[in-house]
Amino acid sequence: MAAKKRNGIAAATNGRKGGNRTGADGLVRYAHIFASAVKESLEVDLLRETGGSLTPPQFHLLRLIALNGRHQIGEVADFLGVTPPAATKAIDKLEGLGLVRREPSTKDRRATLLAVTKPALALVARYEELERTRLGAVLAAFSAEEISQFSGLLERFALRLVAQSEDDGGLCLRCSAYFDDRCPVHDLTANCPYQRMVSGKGRDRAAVEA
Repeated sequence: MAAKKRNGIAAATNGRKGGNRTGADGLVRYAHIFASAVKESLEVDLLRETGGSLTPPQFHLLRLIALNGRHQIGEVADFLGVTPPAATKAIDKLEGLGLVRREPSTKDRRATLLAVTKPALALVARYEELERTRLGAVLAAFSAEEISQFSGLLERFALRLVAQSEDDGGLCLRCSAYFDDRCPVHDLTANCPYQRMVSGKGRDRAAVEA
């Protein structure tokens, strides 16, 4: 199967005459194909291979909590872009899977906080290991210079698109939880949930189940 796919790639990229779109049309077409392939190969497929039943948004939520501490249900709702009741439903599933736990806040007795468990951290680590393996197989077909050049061009293209879009004031989730303290998109939207949460504001920090 892998050999068949490699042969298909070779056939698709060689010997075409006049069949490829060029300019903006070709860029938009392959941008959509690229985005779809990333979602399918680096999210849906990998989550399936970890042996879990999480959706990409649920996994992104685990990554966020694992990176930056305990969070209230209202913050989770903001992150997922849903109502608090819908967020509670998503949390119930994660808790039922043993991936998060509820606990009282030490700063506000009325608040219930969420924290990831060791199984959740193991799941995230397994996902990232599979991701590195899959990306390594793809990147082996490109030189370091090509990868660097493509990454730079992709960043410039993405930032131009973001700059053209209208900021609705909602949380920026464009990176799908691949957060970076130096994210240039943050300079355009200033509404990153990761940046917002790492600012602290006296919030309880993360703890992992003993």
